[in-house]
Amino acid sequence: MSFLVMEDVTYSYEQGKNQILRGISWEINKGEFHCLLGKSGCGKTTLLKLAAGLLSSENGSIRLQGKEVIKPLPNCSFVFQTPTLLEWKTVIENVLLPIKLKRKIRSEDMEQAMEYLELVGLASYRDCYPLQLSGGQQSRVALARALMQKPSLLFLDEPFAALDAITREELQDDLLRMCYMHNITVLFITHDIAEAVYLSDRVAVMAHGEIVYQTPIMLERPRRMEMRYEPYFNELCFTLRQVMNGERL
Repeated sequence: MSFLVMEDVTYSYEQGKNQILRGISWEINKGEFHCLLGKSGCGKTTLLKLAAGLLSSENGSIRLQGKEVIKPLPNCSFVFQTPTLLEWKTVIENVLLPIKLKRKIRSEDMEQAMEYLELVGLASYRDCYPLQLSGGQQSRVALARALMQKPSLLFLDEPFAALDAITREELQDDLLRMCYMHNITVLFITHDIAEAVYLSDRVAVMAHGEIVYQTPIMLERPRRMEMRYEPYFNELCFTLRQVMNGERL
């Protein structure tokens, strides 16, 4: 059984009017990393919110491990385009926030948070505040915070879009490593073609509310920087660019 299944999903901002998604069907197996690629306004973020239970579909169904998704689930985490850290709380307090909202912080929670900060290279920044961090560091804190919920499914909406190219590539490697270590299934939204190819097991291209193209990514794991410069990688990027330009292959 597929882990996350979307079948014939349709969505309009006004019932029956201004249709944003048209008959989307997509499946993700446990532990896979899938990317939705498309230009701004194509409907990819709306689909992500539907899959995460933040919106309700007009028609069709979305199921996680066989159960209908009708609201945000406790075993899922969401990382937004901006880190959305609380400026008045320290790094460690931000990472622990998902736990504190549910119950009292325990010593094992603190140990776990420090492990995640160590994993993203920010253990020494535990007592700093977000405004004392760079954009890349803030994004790493957001990733550590998302992991505190021990999610089985992670939704990410262009989390690295505002970062410089080198920092973005470093965070892509951090994300892949953490998801592999914890066997996390991922649905990732981006408009960056190279990012989608580097991260994914499978990529779908969206346009005008529909999936117009999809392909598996046949790159070995773990991913390595030099893969970005190999012929297969660049040929695939070119193919996806053609699709995004509206060309039929």
